[in-house]
Amino acid sequence: MRRYWGITGLILGIFLTLFLLVEALGVPLLTDPSPWLERGGVMAALVGIGLLVADVVLPVPSSLVMVAHGALFGVPAGALLSLVGSLGAALVGFAIGRQGGPLLSRLVPTEERERADRLLNRWGGLAIVVTRPVPLLAETVAILAGASPLGWGRAALAALAGSLPAALLYALTGALAASFQSGALVFGIVLLVAGLFWLIGRWAEPRLGATQGEAP
Repeated sequence: MRRYWGITGLILGIFLTLFLLVEALGVPLLTDPSPWLERGGVMAALVGIGLLVADVVLPVPSSLVMVAHGALFGVPAGALLSLVGSLGAALVGFAIGRQGGPLLSRLVPTEERERADRLLNRWGGLAIVVTRPVPLLAETVAILAGASPLGWGRAALAALAGSLPAALLYALTGALAASFQSGALVFGIVLLVAGLFWLIGRWAEPRLGATQGEAP
């Protein structure tokens, strides 16, 4: 699967280049969206959701946005806003992958594509869950999953499960007006939760497969 992994690396490289470009240009809304969020209200909610959705193609400081949601709207509403934005980003990335599927088929040999499709059809949902809190990887996996046979329903549920821990924990951080160190700790906890999802998935997958095999 050398060529397939090469394309995966290319996608990661494009996202990294965009990140460096935005940092170099110092685009205010993308480097520090605080002025657009600190006023609160409907406009701040819409800007926050829009930024999280745009995170699929632009280097948005999503953790800052999620913390701001918690600080401005409280834990339940702030988590819901962040969840909507993160889910929207995952589905947009998945849609990009769907549209780019034919191009990927032309670039990747049939044998490699079929093997990758089998892997993503089996593990793509779990990969989405685990990588949702991880910058760059989240967008890359969503796009690759969209180019695979993985269905929209499974992708949406996986994105929802993977986004929920981060949305809740960052909203709690914002609501408690935590410091940067606390925010960094929450990010570590989010990654730990993602790892637990992975372990649970590895444990449950063969058992679910066996159950399905026994079904008439």
